[in-house]
Amino acid sequence: MRQKKIDKALTFLEKNYHVFACPVCQQKFNYPTDYSLVCENNHRFNLSKKGTVYFLSHQVQTDYNEEMLKDRQKMIELGLYEPMLKVIYQHLPETANPVTVDVGCGEGSFLKQLMDMGLEGTNIGFDLSKDGIQLATQHDLDAFFCVADLTHLPFDNQQVDCLLNIFSPSHYEEFQRVLTEDGCVLKIIPEEFYLKELREVFFKDQPEKQHYSNALVREKFSQEMNLVHDQRITYQFSIPKTHQQAALKMSPMHWGATCDMETLLDEAELDYLTVDVRLLAGKGKK
Repeated sequence: MRQKKIDKALTFLEKNYHVFACPVCQQKFNYPTDYSLVCENNHRFNLSKKGTVYFLSHQVQTDYNEEMLKDRQKMIELGLYEPMLKVIYQHLPETANPVTVDVGCGEGSFLKQLMDMGLEGTNIGFDLSKDGIQLATQHDLDAFFCVADLTHLPFDNQQVDCLLNIFSPSHYEEFQRVLTEDGCVLKIIPEEFYLKELREVFFKDQPEKQHYSNALVREKFSQEMNLVHDQRITYQFSIPKTHQQAALKMSPMHWGATCDMETLLDEAELDYLTVDVRLLAGKGKK
């Protein structure tokens, strides 16, 4: 009989509860009981039926809804980011049974593809979007997903070997706290031509929005981390006709479009997308 998600998650936590810490007081959790994590100050976090934990103290509304996340998932499954993920995979730490955390994992597709490539160890994904985490649990993975806040990570000090920071914000003070002595952050930031075809569609009457730079983000990373690798990754991905609508709707970029989505879906034709990103790999400063 197939194990229920909540029981599978409980088994994971029983094995790895020492990796986690209370996001409220940063005290260690006791061994899981009654499908819950309880810290030394009695803050309790319960496992849901889907095998997730909600580590937030209040409800958070995000614009990353289920529909957009499903479109994003379709494009990732098609292979839009496969060349980028192959480069990331090459820079994962060569640690026995590493603890890898996907920061802002969305619907979990990046973590899934890295695990399909061979990522082993203890794998965890978290996001502010409850919709994203609900979708992530649909992957048949030996991984754990939770709703958590980047600024109050639910992990104990020096427990994480690798933080995946793919198209998501950073909080370097928390990163430094949870990384092991030789731990690393693998951060992906968009470069100048990233999804430029989408920007040309959405902002055709606003040319100033068709160009941007992430130089300040790159500089901030270099200030906060010991930069050990810096690599630009650029390629084009052909879009099947059947997935052009998903390509248009997968990015938050369309929130600022100069015309309505229905018009864009009727008129826009996307034969390919440009992926132009930069991988920044950094070690913690102790």
